[in-house]
Amino acid sequence: MGRSLGRSFRCAALILLALMSRAASQDIPGLEACTAEKQMERRTGCLQSNDDFLQRALSKLTRETQAKIAASDRALATAQAELAALKSTMEKLTSELAQMKEKVESTSKK
Repeated sequence: MGRSLGRSFRCAALILLALMSRAASQDIPGLEACTAEKQMERRTGCLQSNDDFLQRALSKLTRETQAKIAASDRALATAQAELAALKSTMEKLTSELAQMKEKVESTSKK
């Protein structure tokens, strides 16, 4: 069983290495040095590609941030509701305790 796990691990590592080498040879949008382009059309296209990449990245981050804020708002609302319920229970228990103390004091005086 240990040998098959090791063999599977090596196979997965080789596949990952092959994918990484393939990705490294591809052009990555948004990471281009546009100043290296001599032709104005190519430089403009490069800058537009970078701009598109940055706009997509910004949109993605905005969506993720809004989702996190919404989740935090929901968690805060839940915590506030729980806190209100606990305060109500605490007030109820405090009043019941005060009533019990009054009964004990009134019976001990008699």
